[in-house]
Amino acid sequence: MTSVTMNTPAPTALPDAAARNWLDRFAPAWLVPYGRLARWDRPIGWWLLLWPCWWSSVLATIAMGERYPNLWHLALFMIGAIAMRGAGCTYNDLVDRDIDAQVERTANRPIPSGAVSAKQAVIFLVLQALAGFVVLIQFNAYTIWLGIASLAVVAAYPFMKRITSWPQFVLGLAFSWGALVGWSAEFGSLSAAPLLLYAASIVWTIGYDTIYAHQDKEDDAVIGVRSTALLFGERTRMMVTLFYGAAIVLLGTAIVQAGGGVVAAAGLLLAAVHMTWQIVTLDIDNAENCLERFRANRATGWIIFIALVLEALTL
Repeated sequence: MTSVTMNTPAPTALPDAAARNWLDRFAPAWLVPYGRLARWDRPIGWWLLLWPCWWSSVLATIAMGERYPNLWHLALFMIGAIAMRGAGCTYNDLVDRDIDAQVERTANRPIPSGAVSAKQAVIFLVLQALAGFVVLIQFNAYTIWLGIASLAVVAAYPFMKRITSWPQFVLGLAFSWGALVGWSAEFGSLSAAPLLLYAASIVWTIGYDTIYAHQDKEDDAVIGVRSTALLFGERTRMMVTLFYGAAIVLLGTAIVQAGGGVVAAAGLLLAAVHMTWQIVTLDIDNAENCLERFRANRATGWIIFIALVLEALTL
């Protein structure tokens, strides 16, 4: 890959990339297009993929009556989230390359801009998937097969925007899978708590990705791409309120099922306040505002994670 791209100029920085990100500042020129393809310059995606894993892992810690989460598992989940988010983005961009070329925000992505060829992208996809598989096989057999099962949802997701107004739901199914894996990595099985956490993560994903999708709604409407942003329109604030509210209720129920108590509940209340701020200050006609509210969900994840860790420490 290196020799092919050495003389290829890197694509113009993408509008939703983190300011002064490490990729643009420090990576060698040949690596930049691949890093952008994997969204290394936009870490919010792997954070959102990681949070259900970490929440579930600490929830399992609480259920086991342990005070400290499994740090090895947390590290593996982080590496896996980065690898598989990059693989998923690469796959999505391969499938969506014709659509991306027609959308202003995505036209400069590596594949439609010509910085990375489809063949190179496939090779890069395989390498990232292999990295994710190496992480997966560190866990028990039940978790390995559970992780492999998620690939069916991941494979289907890019096509959903063509056939349904609810691609955010399918994204939720894929991005929330860690809520199952984090628990099974500890117990080798599933129970009510991780299933409730999975449901909570799905509706949370629908909420924040609806906000994100409002950035592209005009282009999407022209080219025929569907989304909950277009479906909800002016009802978006109300619908996001319903999804975020459901996420809090389901999270709370999962915590109770796992044996959590007042500390986790206090953290959940703080997370609800933060989600309320997102909703109250949301401007669906301002792309920058939508991107900022979407990115704010990294803080939502931290609030819930820290609350669960503190809950475990009080056991």
